[in-house]
Amino acid sequence: MSHASTKPVATPATPRLSAPSARPRVVIIGCGFGGLEAAKALDGANVEVIVIDRTNHHLFQPLLYQVATAGLSAPAIAAPIRHVLRTQIARGDLTVLMGEVNAIDTSTSCVVLDGGEHVHYDHLIVAAGATHSYFGRDEWAKYAPGLKTLGDAFTIRRRVLSAFEQAERETDPDKREPWLTFAIVGAGPTGVEMAGTLAEISRETLKSEFRRIDSRVARIILLEGAPRVLGAFPEDLSERAREQLEMLGAEVLLGAKVTNITAFGIHYELQETQPDGSSKMVAHFLPSRTVVWAAGVAASPLGRALAKTTGCELDRAGRVVVQPDLTIPGHPNIYVVGDLASAKSYLDPAHPTPVPGVSPGAKQMGRKAAFNILRRMKGLDGQAFRYFDYGSLATIGKRAAVASVDVPFFKRNIKFSGFLAWLFWLFVHVYFLIGFRNRTVVLMDWAWAYFTSQRHARVFPDPHALEPTAMLVRVKEPGSPPAP
Repeated sequence: MSHASTKPVATPATPRLSAPSARPRVVIIGCGFGGLEAAKALDGANVEVIVIDRTNHHLFQPLLYQVATAGLSAPAIAAPIRHVLRTQIARGDLTVLMGEVNAIDTSTSCVVLDGGEHVHYDHLIVAAGATHSYFGRDEWAKYAPGLKTLGDAFTIRRRVLSAFEQAERETDPDKREPWLTFAIVGAGPTGVEMAGTLAEISRETLKSEFRRIDSRVARIILLEGAPRVLGAFPEDLSERAREQLEMLGAEVLLGAKVTNITAFGIHYELQETQPDGSSKMVAHFLPSRTVVWAAGVAASPLGRALAKTTGCELDRAGRVVVQPDLTIPGHPNIYVVGDLASAKSYLDPAHPTPVPGVSPGAKQMGRKAAFNILRRMKGLDGQAFRYFDYGSLATIGKRAAVASVDVPFFKRNIKFSGFLAWLFWLFVHVYFLIGFRNRTVVLMDWAWAYFTSQRHARVFPDPHALEPTAMLVRVKEPGSPPAP
């Protein structure tokens, strides 16, 4: 999204969506976890709701890596927004618009869509989410796709499966090795889950399906700049996750600082001990034709558009710094929730704590924003947001996971790993999926994969019919090491 600057937004080029409603109008930008929960929380209230999203579906992002690794099909973790909110639509309480938000004009209380359409709001909830951050090296994106959308998942699936196909065609062992080397940058939950799943695919799913190669020799390498994986988890669970990854066959490089990514691999630096006992950063090159980026997240560009029109403060990641009630200073009718918000929890008002960028936080913020809108309609002040953290989960592979769960009744934290944590992870993710059909399909697919190690979604479009990708480039890159 980008802030429109070629036309004055105060004079709409086209009429507004409709005349001002007899009921207060709440516009929700984004139908991720935060936006969807806000829309649900307003069900039955005396308001008109308009949901605007650039796609036609709500996506269950925690399982997106399963689509990228061919474990699940896209419809199993996504649902059409119109279907999810069909009851409110049928009653005439809610409208869904698929479009890109280019600007927010606070002077006229309008959201400006692509094509110049203006949508009036009385209350606005901005839940535009986040995108990838390459730390100023956006040119890496074409070689190392991130994982935020279904499109990203399809791209990664195509590159992973095509790498094995290219390896099958390559007769030179030295040139074949980079096709069988898969690098994941970033050891947060997404990176750890990708690394573990790719190790399972190479060692179990594909082991008997090629004649010229042995898929089990594929290298799965996880690079992390910090001293441990899953940095947000307790240190003992972080260490247990690393051990489980290595048991599955993945290689973990900690303290690895990526300096460049090309079509032929990754340049990185690693601190190493020298013969004289000193240590220094040593440059390395890892030949790899398939790289996945899981290292950085940046707020939606809509945050900058808000800052330009409202003067609100942004943090280093581009997130909007919100007040305790999730509004923007000076604009009590504009709420920012989810990954776009730099929010704090006021469970202890004297010691507010940052809210993590996870789906439970986005859901709770969406519900609180809707609740505060209804309070303001009654002439009451909004309440401060309080985040209830129920713990953290991450799966490494089949029968391998780590869990840190808070039990409020007993006022204690329970940490566990391995098979029990994996079963708990399965239960939680199936429970929070939208719709009975999705839950049933996912359970069946996981049961089939558990007993057979097979993945049914291993199809992808003809790569030559799509946009050129780095994995199909065979020319020598200037200044690079000899092409594998």
